[in-house]
Amino acid sequence: MRKRAAKKRPLLPDPKFNDQLVTRFVNMMMWDGKKSVAFKIFYDAIDVVEQKNTDEEKSALEIWKEALSNVMPHVEVRSRRVGGATFQIPMQIRPDRKVSTAMKWLISYARKRNEKSMAQKLAAEILAAAKEEGAAVKKRVDTHKMAEANKAFSHFRF
Repeated sequence: MRKRAAKKRPLLPDPKFNDQLVTRFVNMMMWDGKKSVAFKIFYDAIDVVEQKNTDEEKSALEIWKEALSNVMPHVEVRSRRVGGATFQIPMQIRPDRKVSTAMKWLISYARKRNEKSMAQKLAAEILAAAKEEGAAVKKRVDTHKMAEANKAFSHFRF
């Protein structure tokens, strides 16, 4: 960017769990500025996770956070042109980008599932990710494999 970096706007914590991470997730899930609908979907999904929860000592919110951390990538590949050839260069990811990438993947793969409502889709994807399975975790594994395969080009870092 030419000018200075834009400053981060403060996020209000969500009304039910008083957690900023939940608000960030809901903001990403929201369509057409309908935040109340997005909150309803998220809370319904958390209720479904609570019902299907077999592990008694963990709350549904903790399961969601565990699912998010299981989806979080640690490295990614970035394209870089060096002398006419384009190389995929593995790079470490900033912590805030890790979280937002994990949220994006969790939401997008939840939308592609075959359950009835979005709340059920999201709950199923959260439960799958908490158990280290599901499409979002597979995406993380594939990203890590690609970074591992292109490790030879890491000396081109910028």
